[in-house]
Amino acid sequence: MWAFNFLEVISVFIVLFSIIDVTGSVPIFLSLKSQNRTIHPEKAAIYSFIVLTVFLFVGEWILKLFQVDISAFAVAGAVVLLILSIEMIFGVEIFKNDNSATNNSSTLFPVVFPLIAGPGSFTTLLSMRAEYQVINILVAVTFNLIIVYFVLRYLNWVKKLLGESGAYILRKFFGVIIMAISVKLLTSNMSALIESVNGAGM
Repeated sequence: MWAFNFLEVISVFIVLFSIIDVTGSVPIFLSLKSQNRTIHPEKAAIYSFIVLTVFLFVGEWILKLFQVDISAFAVAGAVVLLILSIEMIFGVEIFKNDNSATNNSSTLFPVVFPLIAGPGSFTTLLSMRAEYQVINILVAVTFNLIIVYFVLRYLNWVKKLLGESGAYILRKFFGVIIMAISVKLLTSNMSALIESVNGAGM
């Protein structure tokens, strides 16, 4: 459980990096900033680490406690991502800001969940728990969240690099990409969910 292996760390890191895809979420972060919503890089990284670590150890137990399987959880998360993509593509506001005027922060939602610590990363962690040592998973998670911190920390620099038109184009483009990912996540897990429901009903 606690045997360090550099190759395992690299393997888990690559998988998680592709799932979290913080660089692909830059247009979403810029969109939130353009709505005058605050994102705290250090809090986002710390909260994400806590959430992912807790889920790594007790995620499967929590889902069983509420009688929710992985497929149902992934479907719910896919719906959230789908709505976020609709906001990006069509420029509409679906998620209303529930925070007060003095706390206009989007750090917890949607940055930490579902963009960083979402159904994809949760499902990945549960599957890797059976194949890799826990210490190697934790190290890989830490490296990924260091990257998350720096991406969020230098969003303004990225915005200047892209420019207003570049950010607008990327926001629309990645909105479509996120919509495609959410649809794929939705359809793949929906079939498994239906099969489990049919199996339970027999």
